[in-house]
Amino acid sequence: QSYCCLAVDLPGHGKTRVSGDESCYNMTNTAQGLIHLLDDLQIDKCLLLGYSMGGRLALYMILHFPDRFEKVVLESASPGLKTEKDRSHRIQYDSHIAQQLENSNFKEFLLSWYDRPLFQSLKKSPNFDRLIETRLANNPLELAKSLRNMGTGNQPSLWEKLAQNQIPLLLLAGEYDDKFITINTEIASLCPAASLEIVPKAGHNIHFENTDKFVAVVRQFYDK
Repeated sequence: QSYCCLAVDLPGHGKTRVSGDESCYNMTNTAQGLIHLLDDLQIDKCLLLGYSMGGRLALYMILHFPDRFEKVVLESASPGLKTEKDRSHRIQYDSHIAQQLENSNFKEFLLSWYDRPLFQSLKKSPNFDRLIETRLANNPLELAKSLRNMGTGNQPSLWEKLAQNQIPLLLLAGEYDDKFITINTEIASLCPAASLEIVPKAGHNIHFENTDKFVAVVRQFYDK
């Protein structure tokens, strides 16, 4: 079985251009914008897949627009931060990173960003240089707006809503990504419709580090 795929650059990323103010970059308005896009394309219901920030957005969308999605895959995603204190600290951190995006050499910023422990397995990929070149196609000023408005600190916590979800949900975490294995194990315990699969030979960016296994797992979930 084949699928028609619609890949969308989120506000601040890729070729998407925002004509409104910075509120257009936040999670609520981005989700509503994607629903408008589905309406324009006359797509009443579809499958959904999101990675990292896109995974956080995908989780928000299925909890707020559950009638629009049949099955959902979340890759290395989270429901946000649980406490106001944690969110406040994260907003300060994201603001600092956004300032670096705006004021530093973009390639040097990317190399520093991917030097974090979260991406150590990704850096060992023979295609890592190609990933950096792809990321350089983004506009750092736009990425900064996205981080300020849809970073984890500004995201509303979704933890208490997880039990409400009835849409089949596949959670993916890479075997080297201990942080997100822990997060997604807890998600699976709180959401009866969710199942967790740990993907071997991958860290945070599963689809890049182990593409064949990622495609096989996603296809199996969507096909059955």
